[in-house]
Amino acid sequence: MALPNIRLLETPEDLRLVEELQRAVWPGSETDIVPMHMLITAVHNGGLVFGAFEEEKIIGFVFGFPGLEETPDGPRAKHCSHMMGIHPEYRDGGIGFALKRAQWQMVRHQGLDHITWTYDPLLSRNARLNISKLGAVCSTYRRSEYGEMRDGLNAGLPSDRFQVDWWINSRRVDKRLSKNPRPTLTMTHVSKSGLRPFYPPQFSDAGLVRPPEHLPPFEERILLAEIPHDFIGLKAKDFALARDWRFFSRELFENAFAKGYIVTDFVYDSTGEHPRGMYVLTHGESTLDEFE
Repeated sequence: MALPNIRLLETPEDLRLVEELQRAVWPGSETDIVPMHMLITAVHNGGLVFGAFEEEKIIGFVFGFPGLEETPDGPRAKHCSHMMGIHPEYRDGGIGFALKRAQWQMVRHQGLDHITWTYDPLLSRNARLNISKLGAVCSTYRRSEYGEMRDGLNAGLPSDRFQVDWWINSRRVDKRLSKNPRPTLTMTHVSKSGLRPFYPPQFSDAGLVRPPEHLPPFEERILLAEIPHDFIGLKAKDFALARDWRFFSRELFENAFAKGYIVTDFVYDSTGEHPRGMYVLTHGESTLDEFE
């Protein structure tokens, strides 16, 4: 599909479209919708809402606002990217990347250099965009960040989230957003690097990938941590297995971050019998560009 038209949204009419689009993206829970009046208040006070349009039809949006983070030197300004949604009929077409690129440009114009947001670490589509394509990194795991969620995508499982850091003036991010970005890592890259998965893939009788029974010891400088390539589909087929993945991944990432590992990349490969997705965890900032 052709690249969408991306524009900054500020009027009540445009922000009403964003409110309606949320209902298509997260069906089933009106309480999880950010209403138009909140969007208007945010954009009148430094917040940003971008919309992606196919002709006059809104097909995606991203919404964020200024925030503060605690540092050893006191509070520091950042941009909190609260929500991004793509209409289900238009996913995997580069719309999310285009929206985040527009956000990147405008936040830099505002004089900020740090954007944070949260996402479910078991969603490989989000990991490919956030970590691999945009160059965000992560060392923060938040248990049940939003409490009990009731929309169709999140109901029934703890709302654990990664909080990612997007250092928008860094060389790493500049390279990922350039005209000739590095392609998404595949198993070919992994094989050439000589790295092996932190734990080998295991499958249920139904052919669904399942987590190991025990967390292996953290012995290598770089770890490849596998997750389901389609967690939403897995959850629909085997809810108990989805819960197992939630609690295993919680243990995995909390322990990894406590030991000084950082999520720096994501491997996705759909060429084999079983599509695979793996996080790259590196120990220490000196290894951030291992695959650059």
